[in-house]
Amino acid sequence: MKQQIKKGDKVMIIAGKHKGQEGRVLRVIPSDNKAIVEGKNMVKRHTKPNAQNTQGGIIEKEAPIHMSNLMLVDAKGNVTRVGRERKDGKLVRVSKKSGEEIK
Repeated sequence: MKQQIKKGDKVMIIAGKHKGQEGRVLRVIPSDNKAIVEGKNMVKRHTKPNAQNTQGGIIEKEAPIHMSNLMLVDAKGNVTRVGRERKDGKLVRVSKKSGEEIK
């Protein structure tokens, strides 16, 4: 299935403990149908000392959120579903609410 949310998109979380909050997508994991949203769904990880983190300890980082719990926010700030249209021979994403192209 084609992914409708891509890296860099602004999304709103529609379910879970962060419901109603917005953020940017840092990474998409298509195999698991999940995405990582900047500053949301933070978890603590206990790490051993290594080359990057010589001290080790507890670090906080973002955990993936399932795509079904995310909705795209268009340029006007509306939460919208994603459609596809052919423009100039290319398939582009469009907002179902406003009909504008999503960049």
